Amino acid sequence: MGAQGIPGGSETSALRKFLSSEAAGGIILILSAAIAMIIANSPLYDLYYHVLHDIQGPVLTKKLGPMTPHLWINDGLMVIFFLYVGLEIKRELVDGRLSTWDKRRLPVIAAIAGMAMPAIIYLVETGGDPAVVNGWAIPAATDIAFAMGVLALLGKRAPTSLKLFLVTVAIVDDMGAVAIIALFYTEGLAPVWLGAAAAVMAAMYALNRFRVMNLIPYLLLTVVLWYAILQSGVHATIAGVLAAFMIPIIKTPGTPDAHDSPLHRLEHAISPWSSFLIIPLFGFANAGVSLEGVGLGEAFAPVPLGIASGLFLGKQIGIFGSVWLAVKLGIASRLRGATWLQVYAVAALCGIGFTMSLFIGALAFPGNALLIDEAKIGVIMGSVASALLGYTILRICPLHPQHYEEELEQEEEVRVDGDVESLEDDEEEEVVRT
Repeated sequence: MGAQGIPGGSETSALRKFLSSEAAGGIILILSAAIAMIIANSPLYDLYYHVLHDIQGPVLTKKLGPMTPHLWINDGLMVIFFLYVGLEIKRELVDGRLSTWDKRRLPVIAAIAGMAMPAIIYLVETGGDPAVVNGWAIPAATDIAFAMGVLALLGKRAPTSLKLFLVTVAIVDDMGAVAIIALFYTEGLAPVWLGAAAAVMAAMYALNRFRVMNLIPYLLLTVVLWYAILQSGVHATIAGVLAAFMIPIIKTPGTPDAHDSPLHRLEHAISPWSSFLIIPLFGFANAGVSLEGVGLGEAFAPVPLGIASGLFLGKQIGIFGSVWLAVKLGIASRLRGATWLQVYAVAALCGIGFTMSLFIGALAFPGNALLIDEAKIGVIMGSVASALLGYTILRICPLHPQHYEEELEQEEEVRVDGDVESLEDDEEEEVVRT
C-alpha cells in the first residue's frame, strides 16, 4: 500500500490512512453489531425484523423476489464493499505486499492453513452431516475491520509488522472467500446473463488496454455488470471484485502512489464509505439474533459449535502453526519486532470472522432461518472469544526487546515510500524469544 502524496511522504501515508480507517471502522462495526444484538433481544425485535424484511420494493430477479432493505444491503451495498476488497487485492498483487513470491510466501502459507483448519474442524464437529455440511466455509475468513478495531484499542503496544501481517493474511483469505462464494455457493446459472457479464468485462478490459484513466465509464459499466451477475445465478457481490480487477493501476514500486492512478483514487474514495457505513450497516442488519430460548444445548449444537471452534481453534492452529513451521523449516523468517507470543495473539485475532462469516452463513443455508441463526450464534461466539484472547495476550505480554527501535524504523520506511520494506527479519535469530 503506497503513500498518497508527493515523493518523500510529506502527506499522511495511504498505509496509515488505511490502518486508521480500518481500525476506526472496526470499532464502529463492533458497536453496530452490539446494538443489533441488544435490539434483537428487546421489545424492539419485531420492528427491527419488519424494517429489514417486510418492507418490499421492486423485483429485480425471480430468485430473490421483491427487494427488501436486507437484500439491498446484502446484494447491493455489499457490492461496493467487495469492489473495495477487489481493489485491495489487485493493489497488493500488482504493487504491494503480495507482488513477489518472497513477499507473499509467509502470508499465503498462513492464510491457506488458516482457512483449511477451521473448515476441517467444522466438518469434524458436525460429523459430516449432509444437512449442514454446506457451512464448512463459514469459519474460513478473517474480518479485517473487526480485528483492526481490536488492535486499535491496544495503541502502540501492537507492532506495526503484526498489523500489516494480519491485514495481508486477511486480504489473501478474502481472495479465498471470494473464490469459495463463486465456486461453491452458485447455482442455477443463466448462460445468457453470464455472456452479458463477460461482454461488460470485455468492454472494461478494452478501456483499460486503451489507458482510459477516467473512472466514470468503469463505474457505469460496474453497475451494468452487477445487474448481469445478479441475473446470472452467481452471487451479485462477485461483480465488485471482477470490476476491481479491470480498474487501471499505475505501479510505483518503492515510491508513493501516483496521484493519477485510477485504482488508488477509487480505493481512497470508497474507503470511508466501506468502513464507516456499509460494513457497520451490514453488521447491524445481520448480527441481530434473538437468544430467547437459547440455552447451552442450542449454543453447543453442531453448527454453532463447529463454527465457533473453527474460528477460535482452527485459526490459531492453522495460522500460528504454519508460521512457526515455515520459520523452523527456513521457508520464511521471523516477523520483525514481534515475539512468538505476539504472533500467537494475532493468529487468535484472525479468528474474528464476523462480516464474511455472516455473509457466507446466509449463502450456506438459504431459506433456513434456524440454521442461519445458529450460524450467527457460532460466528459471534467464535469471534468474541478470539477477540478477547488476542486482546488480552497483546495487552499483558512483554514487548519485543527492540520494539521501539523497530517501530521507528518502520515508521521511517512508511514515510519514505508508503510501506515497510519487509514484514520479516533480515537476519535469522538463534534464540527464539517468547
